[in-house]
Amino acid sequence: MKNRSEKAALIEQIKEAAGRASFAVVTDFKGMSVEELTGLRVALRAAGGEYHVVKNTLARIALADTDHSAVSPALKNNSAIALGFQDPVGVAKALSDFAKTNNKLEIRMGALDGKAMTAAQVGELAKLPSKEQLLAQALATMNAVPTNFVSLMANMVRPLLYALKALEEKKAA
Repeated sequence: MKNRSEKAALIEQIKEAAGRASFAVVTDFKGMSVEELTGLRVALRAAGGEYHVVKNTLARIALADTDHSAVSPALKNNSAIALGFQDPVGVAKALSDFAKTNNKLEIRMGALDGKAMTAAQVGELAKLPSKEQLLAQALATMNAVPTNFVSLMANMVRPLLYALKALEEKKAA
């Protein structure tokens, strides 16, 4: 059993992390082994997130004054909190992908920028393209405009150049 100061430090640690996070998801991890939890933590870390297994009461206290207080009702039985700091889609994908291969992980509820999300909405978020993919698509679209413009201008000038070349060859002959 942890003493008061250890609990206070843990609450402060979770509160600080939740304050920085834009995305939080409550999951059920009942029956998962330490190796499975470690694999999930590694996947979440790669996606820009963290995974905390903490007592429900402590988690409720830690999340109380944050944007993610909306997930408090899902904190019951065996709960853990996944926090996303960069791209919420990456964290949602990591959780969804892990849940597909490990049926012991259940997504209960999420919160994105303070707005509550159901487990189905978290699943839908995981289907969206990542931030990098969206940036690549936007860049390709922006790059297409000048490329098409240059092509259009070249197509307008080309017949004139052919006519001038033919005229030059006629005069040379």
